[in-house]
Amino acid sequence: MRWLAGLSAMLILALLAGCASSPQRANAGRYSQQYDTTPSGSIPNVYNIPEPVPRPEPRSRYGNKSSYTVNGRTYYVLRTARGYVQRGTASWYGTKFQGHLTSSLERYDMYKYSAASKVLPLPSFALVTNLANGKSVVVRINDRGPFVSGRIIDLSYVAALRIGIWRHGTGRVEVQGIDPDDPHWRSDLTGGYVAGSVQGPLYVQVGSFEDRHNAKRLHDRLDRAGLQNVSTHSVMVRGQRFYRVRLGPLPNAATARRVLVRVHALGLYSAQILSGS
Repeated sequence: MRWLAGLSAMLILALLAGCASSPQRANAGRYSQQYDTTPSGSIPNVYNIPEPVPRPEPRSRYGNKSSYTVNGRTYYVLRTARGYVQRGTASWYGTKFQGHLTSSLERYDMYKYSAASKVLPLPSFALVTNLANGKSVVVRINDRGPFVSGRIIDLSYVAALRIGIWRHGTGRVEVQGIDPDDPHWRSDLTGGYVAGSVQGPLYVQVGSFEDRHNAKRLHDRLDRAGLQNVSTHSVMVRGQRFYRVRLGPLPNAATARRVLVRVHALGLYSAQILSGS
């Protein structure tokens, strides 16, 4: 949706119709392309494109009405992304919408990690995970949509490329809202871990216990949540044995931060990123 406050009803309806819903969508009358496509040329290296850093931003003056109606259905915009978790189908949008205004009156850039949501505030941040392969990306929500049944988020081209759904057009994902005011998220993000600057392997340590049965319960919980590379290690500290539950080793700091967000979404806020074996 491209929602501009104060315009005529006819223009508003036209802008609503322009909300991205999927590649191959027919022309709504305001775009030079009839169907959406991928950009021509070589596929970009998505790992060279920086993910957005969640930080508090003022709510956009546009696209944040408390409720709005599209195709006879009313949607209610959330006050915050905190606690938002939903699973469903993601789609993506590309060249047809490149440079056009989003619902927040920002220009759509398919080479940035952005997305459209029907209910998350503009702007806000979310972690999107492809449930088929476990790949995830942090996106900045700056648009409304997709208004297609069963779809919960519209990703930019590079975001879809990053998590591996662009070729099929859609994919099943989990969307976790990120609250940048959460001190756990902010301290973890700014804790000094920069990709390539940390010596040794990286891990997310979720818990350390004297009782191995407590460690096993946490280990099993992480397994059930679908997290990968869960391990429990026994270590001696000042003559006392501890059982540490960790995720890893992880290839870089960006991956470690994404894993940490998933762990925090389970309410395990004592988890932290550690380096070394």
